[in-house]
Amino acid sequence: MKPPVEALEQKLEYRFRDHELLVRALTHRSWLSEKVAAVPPLNNDNELLEFLGDSILGFIASESLLRRHPLAREGQLSQWKAHLVSSTHLHECALALDLGAYLLLGKGEERNGGRGRKTLLGNALEALIAAMYLDGGIEVARRFIEQHVLGMLENPDDINSLALLNHKSVLQERIQALGLPVPRYSTVETSGPEHAKVFTVEARIGSRLISRACGSSKKAASQQAAELLIKQLNHLDGITFEADS
Repeated sequence: MKPPVEALEQKLEYRFRDHELLVRALTHRSWLSEKVAAVPPLNNDNELLEFLGDSILGFIASESLLRRHPLAREGQLSQWKAHLVSSTHLHECALALDLGAYLLLGKGEERNGGRGRKTLLGNALEALIAAMYLDGGIEVARRFIEQHVLGMLENPDDINSLALLNHKSVLQERIQALGLPVPRYSTVETSGPEHAKVFTVEARIGSRLISRACGSSKKAASQQAAELLIKQLNHLDGITFEADS
């Protein structure tokens, strides 16, 4: 069984010279596990392509942001990039391509809703980027990324809206990628009259990174505290983390 690659190629506006690369990018390990009686052949699923695609996407996103916004602060560029390469955004991009319909999944993964699962679709999109790079080179991959992943950069209103990101979600994805402890949030102070309360929330990662922010709600304060931790992570250098006692 092979996915209908020709239909997907029409959406990609690119025809693969090596269709096996495209099929591999669409092959989840669950499919191989069910199809191969003994030990599945090594490296025939899309996991290694995903690894390469993640790096290619990060490079193209960084380059594009710097080219389009040369006067932006490093922290701002990092924040925008964190959103553009996040699993949430990649999931949305994969859904726009209906990428799930072309995946080779095992029956168990299929029953569990794998064709719409955020992480699985984001990984498949990164694998697809790597397959396009290996088949056609960096310009082919760049054209696809610019059109299907970085399209919001064309609209000033869209890029400005990234300032309103869910910083807690971005922080969560960043610390997962870095293998750091889960961030903890706690309300440390409440002040002001009942109709205009001000909440102070502390956010910490392990015992070394700590931030505090105030807001008119606990949610707003938590978002600001998360944003401050993101900025600290942007300048992270050799810090050793210890679990909270």
